[in-house]
Amino acid sequence: MERVPILKIGDVLLVSIQGDLDDQAVLTLQEDLAEKVVTTSAVGVIIDITSVEIVDSFVGRMLSTIAGMARMLDAETIVVGMRPAVAITLVELGLTLGGLRTALDLEKGIALLGRANESAETLTAVAK
Repeated sequence: MERVPILKIGDVLLVSIQGDLDDQAVLTLQEDLAEKVVTTSAVGVIIDITSVEIVDSFVGRMLSTIAGMARMLDAETIVVGMRPAVAITLVELGLTLGGLRTALDLEKGIALLGRANESAETLTAVAK
C-alpha cells in the first residue's frame, strides 16, 4: 500500500494528496500524521487537496477528524486547493467540516497559519 508523503517545512507539516484515497489509505494517513505532529512538534498542518476530484462523506469526515486530532495535539489544520466541485459536494453531503479552516492555495494557507500563530503568541504574551 502506498503511503501519502508528509513533508516537514519549518514547524508545519505539508500533506499533498495526489488523487483519490481509498478508505485504508485515509486511515493510514490519519495515523501517520498524528505520529508526525507529535514527533516534530508541528504547530500547523496543511493538507493540499488540489488533485482531489471526488470527495465522499468518508473523506469529508476524515478531513474533520484530522483537524480535530491535530487540534488536540496543539496544531492548526488548513485545507488548501479545494476545487469548486469538491466544495459543492461537501455542502450537498451536509458536511460543514467544523473546526477546519480552508484557503484557496498553499501560499494563502501558509499565510493563514502565520496569522494564527502570531495571534496565539500575542495572547500568550498578554497572559504573562
